[in-house]
Amino acid sequence: MRWTRYVATAFATVALACQPKGESPASAEFKVALLTPGPISDKSWNGGAYDGLMRIRDSLQAQVSHIQTKTPAEFEENFRQYGAQGFRVVFGHGFEFQDAAMRVAPEFPQTIFITTSGSTTGPNLAGIRFAFEEPSYAAGVLAAHMSKSGRIAAIGGTELPPVKASFEAFAAGARSVKPDIRVAISYIGNWDDVTAGKEQALAQIAGGADVIFQNADAAGLGVFQAARESKKAWVFGSNADQNGIAPEVTLGSVLIDLPLAFVGIAREIKDGTFTPRVVALGTASQVVRLVLNPSVADQVPPAARAAVDSTVAALASGRFTIPVASRDSTK
Repeated sequence: MRWTRYVATAFATVALACQPKGESPASAEFKVALLTPGPISDKSWNGGAYDGLMRIRDSLQAQVSHIQTKTPAEFEENFRQYGAQGFRVVFGHGFEFQDAAMRVAPEFPQTIFITTSGSTTGPNLAGIRFAFEEPSYAAGVLAAHMSKSGRIAAIGGTELPPVKASFEAFAAGARSVKPDIRVAISYIGNWDDVTAGKEQALAQIAGGADVIFQNADAAGLGVFQAARESKKAWVFGSNADQNGIAPEVTLGSVLIDLPLAFVGIAREIKDGTFTPRVVALGTASQVVRLVLNPSVADQVPPAARAAVDSTVAALASGRFTIPVASRDSTK
């Protein structure tokens, strides 16, 4: 999309046209917007953020709006449009929104811009740091217990720092159980191509991987398809509770409870108690956690479940921190 500045009246029309079903155009004092980098139908990263927006609408009686964006130019354009419309809060959902938020925030001091997986702050700019690597490490512990081939894999959309960190933690968790386990990490190159996700998973399965941790949004749905059709691998969901997508092959989901996180921050802003900062949310907050799939609970050995429970408890209490990877996790 070419760079465009819409006047306020034109943007109001665009915003209403872009509102998915369920959003309210009614006037309200507290206005909250969400930009996502992908479709909210992904049942993962973007869908969870939209659920968070709906929770804000219902819990805080907010006027809400959502737009899907694809390019950095669109990130900045839509941040600016929402600021011009007097939105109190604008969430840019993803690490990649930070640069645009930093450029636009000074222009609209009455709007608070928040980037998820972000680490940048300012007078009206904040980030949310999800310790996604903590439940990812616990998933690695379970993966090692469940793997019979001694080969597991992780498949991502693109190599963003938070995704890479979670995969390194997954590998570290697996190696804490089986030091010689082989961990193959690969990236699809995008977050939307379901077919490419399936092909990537089939290639990993053909290489011997019998447990796959996917973090690829809509493209990750193809990983579930590959596992279901091949019947040769377990899968971990990510970002949202994806245990119901292919319950017969899903061990669990490494999730971020985005509604819980979004409502907590939005309530602080509405109440006037929010201080712009990096909001750190780890296992103790219950915002990030590993949710095991009850449909396959009888196939998880008691020792594996005990190891996972012990790991989660240690992370929540602060007795254990994930070690920094000391070697390449793609061997």
